[in-house]
Amino acid sequence: MQLLSGLAKRSCNLWKVCVLMPLALLALAIGAFGIGTTEFVIMGLLPEVAGDFGVSIPTAGYLVTGYALGVMFGAPLMTVLGTKISRKRMLMLLMGLFVVGNLLSALAPAFGLMLAGRVVASLAHGAFFGIGSVVAADLVAPDKRAGAISLMFTGLTVANVVGVPLGTLVGQSLGWRVTFGIVAVLGVIGLLGVARLVPDMPGPQGVRLRHELAALKNVQVLLAMAMTVLGFGGVFAAITYIAPMMTHVAGFADGSVTWLLVLFGLGMVGGNLVGGKYADRALMPLLYVALGALAVVLALFTLTAHHKIAAAVTITLVGALGFATVPPLQKRVLDHAHGAPTLASALNIGAFNLGNALSAWLGGLVIAAGLGYTAPNWVGAVLAAAALALAVLSAGLERRERAAGTPAAGTVPAERPTVATH
Repeated sequence: MQLLSGLAKRSCNLWKVCVLMPLALLALAIGAFGIGTTEFVIMGLLPEVAGDFGVSIPTAGYLVTGYALGVMFGAPLMTVLGTKISRKRMLMLLMGLFVVGNLLSALAPAFGLMLAGRVVASLAHGAFFGIGSVVAADLVAPDKRAGAISLMFTGLTVANVVGVPLGTLVGQSLGWRVTFGIVAVLGVIGLLGVARLVPDMPGPQGVRLRHELAALKNVQVLLAMAMTVLGFGGVFAAITYIAPMMTHVAGFADGSVTWLLVLFGLGMVGGNLVGGKYADRALMPLLYVALGALAVVLALFTLTAHHKIAAAVTITLVGALGFATVPPLQKRVLDHAHGAPTLASALNIGAFNLGNALSAWLGGLVIAAGLGYTAPNWVGAVLAAAALALAVLSAGLERRERAAGTPAAGTVPAERPTVATH
């Protein structure tokens, strides 16, 4: 009887693990969906926000810039603050911060408070994706890590297909405050999902802040972050100026920009899923193909932008190829900072926003120089090609290290497993 009881108990535990793991990833994806929606929906609501507060469109643009800067600085700050508590509790605190920030934005009586709300919400962004990537990877077997990370990031990509267009429509119809109120509700759902479904995963034992910082000495970690900045920067060099490019060059009506961004979002979803599937099998070849093809497609965009159908197809491909690099680059950071991955993972999320800001600035420079609305595509192509060059360099250094039989610089002691589900 004891044997049967033991087998029954073990079967029950295995059943719980099999059920909870996918649902835990779903909870992370819901949080990612809310974060992705609040990050990008403001771009479609700037005229409404500017009109309500009586500020210019460029001034309202600080709501975008402030958010990006908050992500960059908030990612390491919040990750460091969370080294003393369990990852589950930190994820819950981050979602709580996200809810507070969006409520403040929704209720702000003045533009300054609206901007403060955006910054507060942004502080949760990088750390949530950074810590969430580590948690997602720890929930599955080693050969499924990139797929788990991809599933969490699916929430971000779906936000660009569903959340942003619907949020923009609601904001234009019922008021932008309603949109941010709904996003706050999504944050509450994500918070409850994390509390109920994510296993209680304690922080790493024997790893301190100096270990997390030591991981940043690893050349491969730094190269992966640089590839993130340049590769995704290539995407946003083109997409940041997609509205004037499509209306002034391709000849689309202003109202068509929304569904063109939906195509971009669909490409992101597909690329993210493909990247998650193949990064576990052939990570570096996937990066070679995705970055090389992205550089070519962005270069061709200077020509296809003059034709409606070709432009629509190109936008979809840019989204797909750009986001196909996300799971492999995030996994590469985790693999090479395996002893203390949390800070490195969060910083890599900040690297995405650094790439966005850098490419938007460079794209604006070439337009201001009189080179036309398609000129940012060439900027994107050069950035993507530079990322490909770094990928080749990274692989060459890795082969040399393996041949020499020496560990990568900056390697720190590995963490103990946090969840016994491998």
